Amino acid sequence: MKKILLIEDDVVLRENTAELLELSNYEVITAANGKIGVEIADINLPDLIVCDIMMPELDGYGVLEALSKNNKTKHTSFIFLSAKTERKDVRKGMNLGADDYITKPFSEDELISAIESRLAKASILKDIREYKEEIKEIKEERDELRSLNDLKNYFDDNGETFHFSKDKAIYQEGNNSNYIYLIISGLVKCHKLDEQGKQLTTALYQEDNLFGYTSFTQNLAYQESATAIKETVLVGLSKNVLTSVLNKNHKVTLELIELLTEDLAGVKNQLLQMAYSSVGKKTAKTILKFAEKLNHKPEDQIKISRNDLASVAGIATETLIRTMSNFKKQGLIEIDGRTIRILDLEKLQEIC
Repeated sequence: MKKILLIEDDVVLRENTAELLELSNYEVITAANGKIGVEIADINLPDLIVCDIMMPELDGYGVLEALSKNNKTKHTSFIFLSAKTERKDVRKGMNLGADDYITKPFSEDELISAIESRLAKASILKDIREYKEEIKEIKEERDELRSLNDLKNYFDDNGETFHFSKDKAIYQEGNNSNYIYLIISGLVKCHKLDEQGKQLTTALYQEDNLFGYTSFTQNLAYQESATAIKETVLVGLSKNVLTSVLNKNHKVTLELIELLTEDLAGVKNQLLQMAYSSVGKKTAKTILKFAEKLNHKPEDQIKISRNDLASVAGIATETLIRTMSNFKKQGLIEIDGRTIRILDLEKLQEIC
């Protein structure tokens, strides 16, 4: 049963109209003036309001204005009921947002017809609002980033593209960490200098890898340098933008934390290898690592500088060269200038 609020200061008219509406199967609430009517509307939330204009305390125009400012009642259908018949009065009421304007005296059919029409219109508008809200929720759900892959797509769609030629520095240790990068193509090494000025490669990143993250909450500088090992295309997203995205997409944040954890574990394993592995084991592991990062197949050629190989392995370049020469004599690899080809993958893996 639809609920109607009738605001009318004339007692007889109010009671007669209320009875008429009740006989037409409406639930009716009444108010003797505009001030009371506004209070009742806020509490009872009627489906439609029929309101006189000329009333004490607060007139009909004031009632409509007050209800229009209330989020709970601003969409409630509103019909003016008044003896004021001049066009300017009708226009004023409609300009304020009234749905209809019925002049006194009125017939039963006229009032009921107006109410039914306005309730039908209100129902249609409500359906439209709800539909729009549904569409909005669906859009927001679609816009939500649910995985690390979604985050990478966000980088691709919204990031700034950078091109770096071979051996070009992407950033230096101590630079402001303005960007986090996604590798579109190419290969990147991150590296630091030890106390003796020797370069230590801390990580290798290939296509589809993220790198360059330091802190998402503090303005820390890059803790290492990054260099393109070959022609490389990156997409960079500012740290502020990424932080905002992560704040709204907690699932992605958790996946990124897992990625950071894996990176830390990788660095730890590399340090352990450098500390305790034999020179041959370090060299073999490093060759296989570059083969994995640079090629789809281990038997493909690897074009890489000996300095980079030595840096990742954590050994002197001269020591690396001697070890690789031994591998060549054993038929494990083939060397042609800067190019290396793995000839016996299984034996090289056994050394590791």
